[in-house]
Amino acid sequence: MKLSVKSDYAARAVLSLARRYGSGVPTRLEDIARENGLRANYLVQILIELKSRQIVRSVRGKEGGYQLARPPAQITLGDVLECVHGALFDTPALADPQCPSELREAWRRLQGAVESEAGRINFQSLLEAGGERDRMFYI
Repeated sequence: MKLSVKSDYAARAVLSLARRYGSGVPTRLEDIARENGLRANYLVQILIELKSRQIVRSVRGKEGGYQLARPPAQITLGDVLECVHGALFDTPALADPQCPSELREAWRRLQGAVESEAGRINFQSLLEAGGERDRMFYI
């Protein structure tokens, strides 16, 4: 399984918005792009996809921008990856009658594990993990 840079950019954008969740203030596209080192013209396409799946919402106007459409605890990494890629794990072997059944079962187990883990990781837990890292002291 290999994910594109698009999935990383989408996850970074959602994490940026998760950090601001609750402020009630929309975040400008340029601010998200700048803080993540992304090109705004590419990021806008990703945000449009995220908006179509109700992961983010846009606010129009001079003070407009983007916000999460739901709380960070209700948005998983799996939601974001599925939005930009479709199925998280897919192989033609799952539909190939010539694939040995024991191998097809192994592919199904791997698919289930990937989807399950991606569904367990929500953006609230990522925020909390980041907060713990920031509070650690190194000697």
